[in-house]
Amino acid sequence: MNALVPLPVVLPLCVTGLKLAIGPRLHRFQRFISIAVLGAVLVLSVVLMVAADRHGPLSVHLGDFAPPVGITLVADRLAGLMLTVSSAVTLLVLVYSLGQGMADRDDQAPVGVFHPAYLILVAGVSCTFLAGDLVNLYVGFEIMLVASFVLLTIGGTATRIRAGSTYVIISLFSSVLFLVAIAMTYAVAGTVNFAQLAQRLQEVPLGVRTLLEAMLLTVFAIKAAVFPLAAWLPDSYPTAPAPVTAVFAGLLTKVGVYSMLRTQTLLFPGHRLGDLLMLAALASMAVGILGAVAQTDLKRVLSFTLISHIGYMVFGIALAGRGSIGGAIVYVAHHITVQTTLFLVAGLIERRDGTTELTRLGGLAKTAPLLAVLFFVPAMNLAGIPPLSGFIGKLGLMRAGVADGGGWAWALVAGSAATSLLTLYVMAKVWNLAFWRDAPPGAEEEGVVLESAEDDDTGGDTGDEEERPTGSGSGLPVPAGAVVSAGFLGQSITTTKHLPWPMLVATGAAVALGLSYTVLGGPLTTFTQAAATELLARTPYIEAVLGR
Repeated sequence: MNALVPLPVVLPLCVTGLKLAIGPRLHRFQRFISIAVLGAVLVLSVVLMVAADRHGPLSVHLGDFAPPVGITLVADRLAGLMLTVSSAVTLLVLVYSLGQGMADRDDQAPVGVFHPAYLILVAGVSCTFLAGDLVNLYVGFEIMLVASFVLLTIGGTATRIRAGSTYVIISLFSSVLFLVAIAMTYAVAGTVNFAQLAQRLQEVPLGVRTLLEAMLLTVFAIKAAVFPLAAWLPDSYPTAPAPVTAVFAGLLTKVGVYSMLRTQTLLFPGHRLGDLLMLAALASMAVGILGAVAQTDLKRVLSFTLISHIGYMVFGIALAGRGSIGGAIVYVAHHITVQTTLFLVAGLIERRDGTTELTRLGGLAKTAPLLAVLFFVPAMNLAGIPPLSGFIGKLGLMRAGVADGGGWAWALVAGSAATSLLTLYVMAKVWNLAFWRDAPPGAEEEGVVLESAEDDDTGGDTGDEEERPTGSGSGLPVPAGAVVSAGFLGQSITTTKHLPWPMLVATGAAVALGLSYTVLGGPLTTFTQAAATELLARTPYIEAVLGR
């Protein structure tokens, strides 16, 4: 069983090489093998999760080199659950992207771009979840960075290049800081292996240990978009195509949260920086949700709610108890799925009506009832309406805060409740503007160009910024705060009232996946509490890696 651990990383990389060798030929075959390999990764993830639950953490030393020399990959309950959820989500987003027609345009480029970059991204995510040392955690982050920059800037237009450049600069800064932290850790402990560090860091002077903890937390807080290190996110994600935005918003920030969970419980047990984390959690909740209240574009609304709800996960990590860690794990799994689903729905709205600007939408509950249902269910889940999984995760976190009884814990409980109410208000506002009210005059007609390289702000400038159209042929001004879509390899994409069935099926499956956490709430909570116990005990992980 241990031999299966590397496969979620290796399979996507091998298929990426095959797709690059094929080049821009055999499009149907390329789509088939992409779906097949992600399906295989999902099956492997489920197998590893079940095996880790039954037999304890699984570990493998690649090349049979023991720590600290070799590369160690470890699959415990936490890693198995994160792999399973991320694999399911990435598979659904891939199906959605096929319906949107992104991959169909790979024949316009010398080498197919989207599928290879997407598979590399999946490999990077899997590598971070399975990494058994700091160096390979860093490698996983860098694999994701390379792939995500390609995906964010796909099409090469200035809007996306500008947003992608901001993302890359911030990511490179955090990577440099990560490297410095790794070097300092190796200097004081003589290893970067997690299991060995869990033993040796306890002998390091407290001040040095706290410095290392602070540096790693800063790196992971940037990745997770924790306030005040989250300013890059709202301007970076909404400019990308809907499938890219969905997988980034739903998954990539949670890789940072996972890294915080792993290092705080395994390497830095205790509450040395607990109060600082609680302050960051409370600030993330407040600033994020207030930012969402002020937005009028759906993608930016969802981007700010993403920042806000990262605060719930940091809240659980900061308390560092069994109940809070278990609640945080539930909330990570829930939020990956629900946030991805909402961005997929935003993509459907944009494809149908040519915009996600709420002031120009309306009447969707009557004209597109299926779309209304696909939005309403995950929106209520995000707001934490009982008995949905968002409520389960928040209830676990708030109960842990009450049990802690500290001043910061009570402040976080109050902040969590207020953020939930404001999230419900934001979702109700979106529902009222986009779905419930009548459509405003001047709405887009079917066939309007939604994405085109001609809309880029480097060309076709008339000298009047406020009269620049949102799409070639739309003739409508850009509303304040609206995000103008850019093209995919210079190809025009037009609005349609008849949405492609793969997009609808993938979004519906994502909604069902989110609901399954409610149906399986009992087993999921039991599993996450067992995972929290395993994380806090540390011994099962250490013994699985070191063999003693």
